[in-house]
Amino acid sequence: MNDQLLVTKRNGVKEPLDLDKMHKVITWASSGLNNVSVSQVEMKSHIQFYDGIKTEDIHETIIKSAADLISEESPDYQYLAARLAIFHLRKRAYGQYEPPALYKHVVDLCEAGKYDTHLLADYTEQEFAQMDEFLVHNRDLNFSYGAVKQLEGKYLVQNRVTGEIYESPQFLYVLVAACLFAKYPAETRMDYVERFYHAISTFKISLPTPIMSGVRTPTRQFSSCVLIECGDSLDSINATSSAIVKYVSQRAGIGVNAGNIRALGSTIRGGEAFHTGCIPFYKHFQTAVKSCSQGGVRGGAATLFYPLWHLEVESLMVLKNNRGVDDNRVRHLDYGVQFNRLMYQRLVKNESITLFSPSDVPGLYDAFFADQPKFEELYVKYENDPSIRKKAIKATELFGLFAQERASTGRIYLQNVDHCNTHSPFDPKVAPIKQSNLCLEIALPTKPLRDVNDEEAEIALCTLSAFNLGAIKELSELDELAQLTVRALDCLLDYQDYPIPAARNSSINRRTLGVGVINYAYYLAKNGVRYSDGSANGLTHKTFEAIQYYLLKASNELAQEQGACEKFSETTYAQGILPIDTYKKDVDNVCGEPLHLDWETLRSNIQQHGLRNSTLSALMPSETSSQISNATNGIEPPRGFVSIKASKDGILRQVVPDFENLKNQYELLWSIPSNKGYLELVAIMQKFIDQTISANTNYDPGKFANNRVPMQQLLKDLLYAYKLGVKTLYYHNTRDGAEDPQKDSQPADDDCAGGACKI
Repeated sequence: MNDQLLVTKRNGVKEPLDLDKMHKVITWASSGLNNVSVSQVEMKSHIQFYDGIKTEDIHETIIKSAADLISEESPDYQYLAARLAIFHLRKRAYGQYEPPALYKHVVDLCEAGKYDTHLLADYTEQEFAQMDEFLVHNRDLNFSYGAVKQLEGKYLVQNRVTGEIYESPQFLYVLVAACLFAKYPAETRMDYVERFYHAISTFKISLPTPIMSGVRTPTRQFSSCVLIECGDSLDSINATSSAIVKYVSQRAGIGVNAGNIRALGSTIRGGEAFHTGCIPFYKHFQTAVKSCSQGGVRGGAATLFYPLWHLEVESLMVLKNNRGVDDNRVRHLDYGVQFNRLMYQRLVKNESITLFSPSDVPGLYDAFFADQPKFEELYVKYENDPSIRKKAIKATELFGLFAQERASTGRIYLQNVDHCNTHSPFDPKVAPIKQSNLCLEIALPTKPLRDVNDEEAEIALCTLSAFNLGAIKELSELDELAQLTVRALDCLLDYQDYPIPAARNSSINRRTLGVGVINYAYYLAKNGVRYSDGSANGLTHKTFEAIQYYLLKASNELAQEQGACEKFSETTYAQGILPIDTYKKDVDNVCGEPLHLDWETLRSNIQQHGLRNSTLSALMPSETSSQISNATNGIEPPRGFVSIKASKDGILRQVVPDFENLKNQYELLWSIPSNKGYLELVAIMQKFIDQTISANTNYDPGKFANNRVPMQQLLKDLLYAYKLGVKTLYYHNTRDGAEDPQKDSQPADDDCAGGACKI
């Protein structure tokens, strides 16, 4: 009688347990890594073997064992665990470690309804064989463990009910490239497919969640950010709600501008009724946002915008806090409060701010965005008109309420609407910026919906991507990366579907893109400069100058081939105005770095040929997609050398890039003494970025008397950011665990994109 234990393989076949096979797989996964131990992984796994145990259960236990060993002392366990996870993933997808031929794989998945059948219509079997030639499946072994788990959880094509996975990462990358360049001329497209594949699979270009999870599937909506403006009518409110539902269900993060809705008690139909005010309609929008999950990839999320001078502002600013009752709270939205120069002047002069219902002050709401002198003129006029309903409140009290709610929730954001319009790629007289998006980095024109079929309205979409600063050696490399990124994203605008005419109107006519960066903290560390002391200012200036210059150059060259966007005439670029002409000159006092590139020739070329895209740049958080590249997220300093993120698979640990060599160069978030140096860097970036920046403010109460951050400090930072031309402020982070650099009050962050724009 044979007492040897049997294991159940993935195909159901049983065979004797072979511990040597398990040992060989772990040894393979450890090849070339530092300070990892095969025996340590085996011992930590504590597998309780029993007759018939599944090989996949054994494998998953070993993977988690390796992942639990990831630490500052042994960072390479993140790669050992990742390789074991890739081995397991491929076995699940293909029944074997080696991937199948690409053509057969595409045929099978098209037949199964998982891939878009245009792939087989647009490409021949020979072209798929050509793609197979330049595919490098071994690049799967360059992922960290956190990256593999994000790929499994969000990006790889799968059945989210059964957990079946149908592809491995290199097929994802090459098929995204193939889809985006499918309509390029036959003589050039394979060259673009290959170049773009290499750029994204070596992490030089980072793609956002909607593109990575959606391109190559039958779903065709890939814009990360959707901006919807609501007018002051029931038809517009209902149309806005309908648009929210449609776009939440298709993976987009939502920005809603509802600042024009009249205040509580306003007259309706000439006094026939009193208006119920903003809060019931904000609740209506919240219900729309939460009515759909985003294809199992993430939950719906939105930020709603209103002006600081709205008559209901005192009630609106507390909507997210935990006090009060459900009747007067709308907690599942985030909020963006809109400021301008006059509001700050009233604060500095210790004067009052007067609150109005937009419906009572004709022209004031539109002038708030389009014409600052006109706004100030009308505002003072209406303040002095005794017939108009209004309320005066001390500016210090109102700003204090804003700062208090921002600090307590972390998610009351700020938009300086004058900077968004005076330092903008759009002419505010014809295309004003009236809102931002979920993550406060998009600034695009919108027009309110009258109904869902309104073709004159504009729902603004922005399609995102990012350069991995840690993966480039010379700034000149950005020339090629910008060419590939702009062309790929521009193709996507024609490739995707538009469920609402207003979205198509804006996207096809404006062709707005938002290219940002990831791995900025690593970039600073490897260059030996820091956030806090000004040493990074010159490097940041040169880097973001190159980013914007090469993006504009790429879009200009594309315009020479395919024509400028239809509404190019509504941009300031069409007037020969560049970002380097309109930034706040206070930035020059922070950084005296000169311009290094040939902006005047570029200016001339833009005026002669136009731009294919109205906007090119935006700096998004990229919280999740940066993990795929094993990069630090966006422009933020890391909170610790090992980031800890919760997922459905448990705790994911990821070590900052090149930690062993650069651990003394990184500047961690809570070691930075104040927001000053960081805000100065944001302002330098904003000099060049044509949209805006997801920038955070961070406070450690332990650095202040009585462990309390003074209100004066909060207001000082808001004023300094405004002075330097910062357009938006995103999260307010408060450290609440002095012993643990990972513990603080930043909200759980999903890919915008909580929304899609954290690419």
